[in-house]
Amino acid sequence: MYTVYPKDNFVFIKLNLFMGFKISHLKGKSEIIDLAKFVVMQNFINHQNGKIDESFENDLKEIHEEEAVYYENSKIFISKNEKNEINGSIRVVKWNYRDILPIQKIFNINPIEIIGNSPIRHVWHIGRFAVNKNIKSSLLFKKLMVAALSQVCKYENSVVFAECDSKLLRVMNAMGIKTIQIGNAVNYLGSETIPVCIYFDGVIDFYTKNKVLFS
Repeated sequence: MYTVYPKDNFVFIKLNLFMGFKISHLKGKSEIIDLAKFVVMQNFINHQNGKIDESFENDLKEIHEEEAVYYENSKIFISKNEKNEINGSIRVVKWNYRDILPIQKIFNINPIEIIGNSPIRHVWHIGRFAVNKNIKSSLLFKKLMVAALSQVCKYENSVVFAECDSKLLRVMNAMGIKTIQIGNAVNYLGSETIPVCIYFDGVIDFYTKNKVLFS
């Protein structure tokens, strides 16, 4: 049985309190378990009607261990509600060219081969994007995405890799984030998941238009 650490032991850096959703930076490696629990639970709610089965503990363990590896090179952004419960999350990691990214493990895609001889020097991965299903507004979605892109858009020679649920991908494209599919979809954590890359030119317009949400 996988150990579940106590809840409500987050340390926050207050970053934003705009239009009702506060975005905070998760600080402290020991709190990654709560991020993992939130992400896995949202997957079960969205794709299995909240029915928990034996895969819950395995998914929790996998995500927790993976994020612990990335922690030193990543920023994790979350939003909490008035009950001090997580209602949204996203993580951005700057790749050190050594750690195995999910896109390599799940899809056997080598980011270096995708980059080729381009002038790209900053490689990022965005993941653990989840929003409580009961939140109908797109505002939290935008704020979390802008928070992650605030790191990426510091450098023009950047590329982002991600594994996107097919529904999420449609929303991202509709919002003006220009994704490029780089492989076939697979079933991952209960949903159709598509590997994509996003270049600086594909996100800068979205970020510039919405950065006020994270200023």
